Amino acid sequence: MHRLHLVPILLLLAAFFFPVQKSYSQRVLGAVSVGMNLTQVDGDEFYGFHKIGLNVGPQVILPFGPKKNWSVSLELLYSQKGSYHKGETDSTTYRLKQDYAEVPLLLHFTDKNVISAGVGVSYGQLVNFKETFGGKPIDSTYFAQPTSGMSNFDISVIADLQVRLWQKLWAGVRYQYSMMKNRTIYVTDPNDPKNPFERKQYNNVISIRLTWVFNQEKAEKNTKKPQAPIDYSN
Repeated sequence: MHRLHLVPILLLLAAFFFPVQKSYSQRVLGAVSVGMNLTQVDGDEFYGFHKIGLNVGPQVILPFGPKKNWSVSLELLYSQKGSYHKGETDSTTYRLKQDYAEVPLLLHFTDKNVISAGVGVSYGQLVNFKETFGGKPIDSTYFAQPTSGMSNFDISVIADLQVRLWQKLWAGVRYQYSMMKNRTIYVTDPNDPKNPFERKQYNNVISIRLTWVFNQEKAEKNTKKPQAPIDYSN
């Protein structure tokens, strides 16, 4: 449905991969992440990170600085977001599914090659969207009516924390929030139908991931170098 919008993403990745492969003075790391998203949509009148989705994809990492403890990373993710609410009966079950091709760009600082913290931004292109209430597409009777279509893209800010578990394996937690609204809805409260109100919707995401860095060196142990013996012959 939105395949043409993926072209800028692919061109961006190609432009990044090609130069780093030619730059032999820098050590470029390749990695792949696998995990899950716990998501909610702020502004849909439901609360809680109940929607579970995939977060998976490759990345490249470019360390820099005197000690190589700073790095820039670029990822290409398949990321599932949305909202889920289950009421007392099946008729009140609400599902919003949003699938994105996502390109996060992050700056990290790594301490002692064991713990890493980063911040960044992400561009997500919507490739699939489905919304149901009671197992059926929402209609004019639904209490929250969209006044605008779902945005085809999502720009968000990211905070990321990773801990090295074993050799090249890292575990991470990531928080992500939309900078721009996905859409606007018009809500009619059944208890106060004469006073409907407008709400803007934003993606709110917590990601839990494992990342394997293919060509990363092992963490160095803090061992003291042996001192040369003192020469007393003089």
